[in-house]
Amino acid sequence: MDMIFWNLVLITAAAAATILWFSSAIYAYMKIKLITSPKLPLGSLGIFPFIGESLHFISSAYSDRPESFTIKRRRMYGKVFKTHLFGNPTIVSTDAEVSRIILQSDARIFVPSYPKSLMELMGKSSILLINGSLQRRIHGLIGNFFKSANLKAQITSEMEKYLLKSMGNWREDSPVYIQDEAKHIAFQVLVKALISLDPGNEMELLKNHFQEFIKGLMSLPFNFPGTQLYRSLQAKKKMVKIIDGIIQAKRDNNCSKKISDEINNYDKNEGLSSNIGKDVADALINDKSEELTDELIAENMIDLMIPGEDSVPLLITLAIKYLSDSPASLNQLTEENSKLKKLKEKLGEPFSWNDYLSMPFTQNVITETLRMGNIITGVMRKAMKDVEIKGYLIPKGWCVFAYFRSVHLDDKLYDFPYQFNPWRWQGKEVSNCNFTPFGGGQRLCPGLDLARLEASIFLHYFVTQFRWEAEDDSIINFPTVRMKKRMPVWVKRRI
Repeated sequence: MDMIFWNLVLITAAAAATILWFSSAIYAYMKIKLITSPKLPLGSLGIFPFIGESLHFISSAYSDRPESFTIKRRRMYGKVFKTHLFGNPTIVSTDAEVSRIILQSDARIFVPSYPKSLMELMGKSSILLINGSLQRRIHGLIGNFFKSANLKAQITSEMEKYLLKSMGNWREDSPVYIQDEAKHIAFQVLVKALISLDPGNEMELLKNHFQEFIKGLMSLPFNFPGTQLYRSLQAKKKMVKIIDGIIQAKRDNNCSKKISDEINNYDKNEGLSSNIGKDVADALINDKSEELTDELIAENMIDLMIPGEDSVPLLITLAIKYLSDSPASLNQLTEENSKLKKLKEKLGEPFSWNDYLSMPFTQNVITETLRMGNIITGVMRKAMKDVEIKGYLIPKGWCVFAYFRSVHLDDKLYDFPYQFNPWRWQGKEVSNCNFTPFGGGQRLCPGLDLARLEASIFLHYFVTQFRWEAEDDSIINFPTVRMKKRMPVWVKRRI
């Protein structure tokens, strides 16, 4: 009888909580509906509280034209419209100028807004979530380090080494999965730049934990044993422990003073001295701010590993996908890279990082891949106060979604936007509000030049050493961009 009684109590409590949640959701939904300012963008909040138009957005996102959700509403309401996504009233911007202003605004106006599971996984100290002076400090330290010529030389050397080793194992009687190969190589290169960790058992352990960690980025926000979010958080704790050990070893080796001397001499030497194994962790450790604790540094090293698993490998994979479908682009890319390769061989000189970035058509291919691929589809922000941009009101507490994909595929901005055309970038400036593949403003991706460098190196060796035939494959755009079959190709070595 006691068991029955307590079961009834639990059922009653659960029912009461559900009713209370649903009532509060309806109240919040109706409160939003009552906002009737003439400056509020047109649009629909959907029929049901909390759900809003989320199901429509998700169904479009899983299609081969994810932007169909915004195209339909843009025709009805204009380039900026209101909707209700993932439990939040949201203003969606497909207007390049409005999105530019959103990206350039500071934390007094907009702060990052992400799914609950992602925010819990990243933690309050993540560079993706923190605001104000601490965010600017960390972003500046990382950005300055990533710009150093010495790091670019290191990235070039490491990328070449791992790439050639990997390509040496490719066989002509079985497919090569480009997405897997790019992920394996890019992760090793990035981790070396972040914490100076070389391939080995510790690297493999870190990578295994990281694989479990990223599975939770778009998981349901339930944190208890058995859920993906719980497993991902446990994996993160193990990663933090590994990286914290590396940080402590750096401190024990008393590297900080030497690193400080190197940084002070940076401007004179136009780069960091090669006699110290400098990495991003060192750049943060050496900073004098008490806010940069070891835990904060370790957690941000994990966040910075995401491009090695996601952005850079997908940029490489998509470039090869588009080139496989565009023989004219592939021919010109191969010709450009082969010509420079022959020149360097004649001079008896190795490739430098600047050589890879100096080939104009190669950079046009990468730029066009970024435009069409939309690896980062957009960014979410939350308004900290009522904001008016170009006559549109974004109410306090509402989310705003700057949707890059719609801008990049807008036929008013790009002729035949669904056609892969690297020549469209000849003589054109890529730094404008119509092209934002790495975000913008204070949160512009600090590793954008390194992403281009790694992609350039991979493409150079791939087109100069191999011919290939690609199997049919398709791009999946939600929840993250990836190839359905991991981009299998059959390669033949050039003689």
